[in-house]
Amino acid sequence: MLTAFFKWWYGAGWVAVAKGVSKRTASLNASLSTTSLLRTLFAPWRRIITYPGAGLDAKMRALADNLFSRVVGFFVRLFVLIAAGLMLVLVTLATLIETLVWPLLPLGIIVFIVLAVTG
Repeated sequence: MLTAFFKWWYGAGWVAVAKGVSKRTASLNASLSTTSLLRTLFAPWRRIITYPGAGLDAKMRALADNLFSRVVGFFVRLFVLIAAGLMLVLVTLATLIETLVWPLLPLGIIVFIVLAVTG
C-alpha cells in the first residue's frame, strides 16, 4: 500500500496538482465574470440611462448624466478587472509553489517524525 501511495503521489497526484491551474483559473474567471466585464466595459453603470427631453437643456443634461454613468461603470469594472488580474497572478503563483513543494511533502513527514523521536 505504501508503494501505491508513492506511485500515485509522484505520478498521477503530481499531474493533478499541475492541472489545477487551469481549473482554478476557469473558476476565478467564472466567479468574477471577466469576459462579461470586458464586454460591457463602457456600458452605463447599472443601466442607469437618462432619456433626453424635448429641449436642448434636457438633451445636454441627459448627455451629461449618461456620460457620468458610463464613466462610473468603466471605473468600477476596471477596478474589478484589476483585482481579478491580481487574484489570477496570486492563484497561479500559489499553484506553482504547490507544484514545487508537492514532491517534498512525504519527505517532510519523515523528517518531522525523526525530529519528534530524536528531539
